[in-house]
Amino acid sequence: MGKWTRRAFLSTGLLVGGGFAVGVALRPGNRTGELSKYVAHDGETLVHTWVKLDGQNQVTAIVPHAEMGQGVGTSLAQMLADELDADWNLVSFEYAPAVSAFSNYPIAKSQLLGPIDLPDAIVPTVDGIMIQTASALDLQITGGSMSVRGSGVYGMRVAGAAVREMLTQAAAEEWGVPVDEVVARESQLIHAESGRTAPFSEFAEAAARLPAPAKPRLKSRDQFRVMGRHVDRQDIPSKVDGTAQFALDVKVPDMLYATALRAPVFGGELERFDATQALQMEGVVDVVELPASEANPFIGKFKASASVAVVAESFWLAKLGLEAVDMTWKETPNEGVTTEAIFEQFDGDIAGGVDRQTDVVAGDLAGALASADRVIEADYRVPFLAHTCMEPLNATARVENGECEIWVGCQSPLGFRKAVADALGFEPEQVTLNNCLMGGGFGRKSRADWAVQAAVLAQKVGRPVQLIWTREEDIRQDYYRPAVLSRFRAALDANGQPSAWENTYVEKMEPVEAPVIPYAVGAQDIGAVSSPTHVPYGAWRSVDHSSHGFFTESFIDELAVAAEQDPVAYRASLLDAHPRLQSVLKKATDEAGWGQPLGPGRGRGVSLQESFGTIVAHVVEVTVDEDEVSVDRVVSAADPGFAVSPDGFAAQIESGIVYGLTAALYGEITIKDGRVEQSNFHDYPALRMSATPEIEVYVINSGHTMGGAGEPSTPGIAPALTNAIAAATGTRIRRLPIAGQSLGGVRVSPA
Repeated sequence: MGKWTRRAFLSTGLLVGGGFAVGVALRPGNRTGELSKYVAHDGETLVHTWVKLDGQNQVTAIVPHAEMGQGVGTSLAQMLADELDADWNLVSFEYAPAVSAFSNYPIAKSQLLGPIDLPDAIVPTVDGIMIQTASALDLQITGGSMSVRGSGVYGMRVAGAAVREMLTQAAAEEWGVPVDEVVARESQLIHAESGRTAPFSEFAEAAARLPAPAKPRLKSRDQFRVMGRHVDRQDIPSKVDGTAQFALDVKVPDMLYATALRAPVFGGELERFDATQALQMEGVVDVVELPASEANPFIGKFKASASVAVVAESFWLAKLGLEAVDMTWKETPNEGVTTEAIFEQFDGDIAGGVDRQTDVVAGDLAGALASADRVIEADYRVPFLAHTCMEPLNATARVENGECEIWVGCQSPLGFRKAVADALGFEPEQVTLNNCLMGGGFGRKSRADWAVQAAVLAQKVGRPVQLIWTREEDIRQDYYRPAVLSRFRAALDANGQPSAWENTYVEKMEPVEAPVIPYAVGAQDIGAVSSPTHVPYGAWRSVDHSSHGFFTESFIDELAVAAEQDPVAYRASLLDAHPRLQSVLKKATDEAGWGQPLGPGRGRGVSLQESFGTIVAHVVEVTVDEDEVSVDRVVSAADPGFAVSPDGFAAQIESGIVYGLTAALYGEITIKDGRVEQSNFHDYPALRMSATPEIEVYVINSGHTMGGAGEPSTPGIAPALTNAIAAATGTRIRRLPIAGQSLGGVRVSPA
């Protein structure tokens, strides 16, 4: 933990904003009484916000996150079980309900305070403030690779340790012995001197009446029994046997189906529509105009263009009915916008320094450039990208008697609940949101636009409605990873070392550190210009890191080549201040056999990236043969500080690699006449299994603060790939995707 400094104290004082003056009023105390009604069923006792026990000594972790394939429920339950000293065979998890009482205050605490070691006296007050802050912000999110390093570290571990101390205290009071003589082990409470033992469940109710300790004693890593070892994911059996419920599996009595079409040009309005033919079709119930809408929950702000939806007795009938509706859309100012026009705008705004905001300024840039032995310049660009979750967007809603119940798979249940309530004119408490498993999320499911559509349709037709988007609508009406142009200029001294690094790019999103480099360059000027477009954008797996990882790791490779130095040695020489980065780079390159000769037409490329608290180095091997580039092998080393579930962590690294390769090789959303040209997987392909390389992942437990898993491997895979192609062909790729580009006479085939 970090030390409690004067600066941290003042920062927290500003955060509290007078909270210390009312101290006790903000302290959470024991909240189980008010929370039990939501999660504790017959025979169960809620001992802590995130922990319940039943009469069979079964421990259940209440997980304030959504499941979209990452398996986070099992990892968080591991963290809880370890600190609780529970028998893993008696531990399971369930997802927290979408109510403000279960807002994710550990995330708030991790983001606002981080690892600051707070004085004992103020911890309860600060926790109370975090609870109120999270509740006010509808904070119950899954994203930012925050589940383990946020909720796990600041929620589950603390909850497990707190309940362990509460149980031992309850047992000590009942047995009339000193509390330090009672130990918890394998879901049993033990007093060795008297020979007494009891299951946790025997003292659950007594423990629930005790105040949770403000700062329970956490284990050191050498004491972990459950964390850091393989356990089977608890969500897998139901996914294998088909009993797992995704939103698309929901069926409610008297349910209708719907699909919708939004204005093809973003921001468009409906001029007119004729539903005569559609309404004459048997099984079509209604044709509904959905006006443009806007929602502003803390997570998932969005604007949505006008839409037309058809409600019918089946999805197929709804789809056919929608095709039969004659629609005319109002002309917008963006009808003539194209992808190339957007990049021309970017180029002009960078050249003009439009509203440039600085990220980093250091040293004498002008002097370093003026005295340089060589100056290297390059422009890099990446396209808009869609999310293309495996499960198409869908939601089922029922609105009756002034209340709404909705079934949806989303990354922000409380944010969605508020957006739906606002659209219906309800209070959030009038909306019951059942969050289902998701077939992928990647940031798209933090925006509530389709859930709002489903709720509004159910309200209008007076029956439950399951809205399903077509894949075409999903691709053409996304909140895209932004297109970016990034301009670089660097100075090399007589030894080929960089003495200046200048970088200007368009539009900053998040996180702020994405364009910052770890390399020792004395003079730096990094900043962003404003160059907005009409294309809606949002979080996409690894957000700005997905762009800047490609830019910076490609350009540092260019500098190494220009200096006629080995790309790995070149990077390492600039990382003396970052031995952890050097260590990860060395592990990946050693395991990949960096420096060993490859045959003709083959090449290796490397990248190194820190994001979301985790460092990842990739080495990619490619073969360029005739009209095809094949990705043969990926070797990755990843240091998350500590991997709670090593297999699960490695799986997420592999997943991020495949997602990033898809984008690097094929991903591109293009704009023509103001609208998206792509519509399905035939023109927006995904990496096929037959083209997926051999992937090796080496996990490094360095002992540093825990980092994330879901996103850190995505940013670096594109530059490692393009650096490998440059090594094989001598052709430097500065724009993505790779498909369709000429590489030394070889044109890469699309998927």
